[in-house]
Amino acid sequence: FYFRNKHRPFLLFVSLLHVHTPLVTTEKFQGRSRHGLYGDNVEEMDWMVGKLLDVIDKEGLKNTTFVYFASDHGGFLEAHRGNAQLGGWNGIYKGGKGMGGWEGGIRVPGIVRWPGVLSAGTVINELTSLMDIFPTVVHLAGGAVPQDRVIDGRTLLPLLRGTVQHSEHEFMFHYCGVFLHAVRWHQKDSGTTWKAHYATPVFQPEASGACFGRGICPCFGDGVTHHDPPLLFDLSQDPSEANPLSADTEPL
Repeated sequence: FYFRNKHRPFLLFVSLLHVHTPLVTTEKFQGRSRHGLYGDNVEEMDWMVGKLLDVIDKEGLKNTTFVYFASDHGGFLEAHRGNAQLGGWNGIYKGGKGMGGWEGGIRVPGIVRWPGVLSAGTVINELTSLMDIFPTVVHLAGGAVPQDRVIDGRTLLPLLRGTVQHSEHEFMFHYCGVFLHAVRWHQKDSGTTWKAHYATPVFQPEASGACFGRGICPCFGDGVTHHDPPLLFDLSQDPSEANPLSADTEPL
C-alpha cells in the first residue's frame, strides 16, 4: 500500500479488533503484561500501531502524515471471566460501553501525530466527535464537504492548530440505539458544559455502575429509568456525574 501511494496523498483506515472481547491475542503477546489477557491485547495493539508508524517514518512521510488514533467507546465493564474483569477501566467517569449517555461509555481520548505541523505534548480539553474525522479528512485533501445536506462533523484542524480555542460543537446528542438518552450543551458565554440525562440504564447490582445481570445495558424497556425532569449535571465541575443538580443546588 505505502509503496504504491507514498508519492501521492493516501488515506489508510485501520479498524483494529483489539481491544474488543474475546481479546484474541497471538501467542507472542500472551502473558506479556501484568494485567492478564486484556493487558496482553493492549500490548499487541500498541505493537501493531508502532509497526504502522515505523513504516511511515522509514518512508520519510512522518512530517507530512496526519495520524489520528481513537476508540469508538469506553471500556466494556461487564466483560469478565470468573472474577477477572476483561473489558478495561474508565477512570473517574461513570458507566461504560453501551450505556447511552454516561461519560464512561462515550468520553475517550484522541491522539494526533503530525510532527511537521503540530507541536508535541499539546493537550486540548475540548470535546470533539468521531463524526469530525470525515470533514477533517476532506479538509486535509483540499476538498469541500457536501453543501446539500447537514454534516454533523466539524473539521478538527483549527482546534489542533490553535487558531480556535473551542470545539464548534455547541450541542452533542448521545443515543443508545435509536433512543436519545442524553444531551450536552457547551454554554459559550460561561464555558460551562451542562449535560441532561433523559434515560439511564438500571445498574445490576444497583451500586455496581454496570449491568452485570444482563451482560450489557439495554437501551429501552424495563432496563432503563426515564427521568422527568431530566438528571442534570455540570460536567465542568462534576465530570464523574456524581451530583445531579436541582433547583435548590443550582438556581440557574
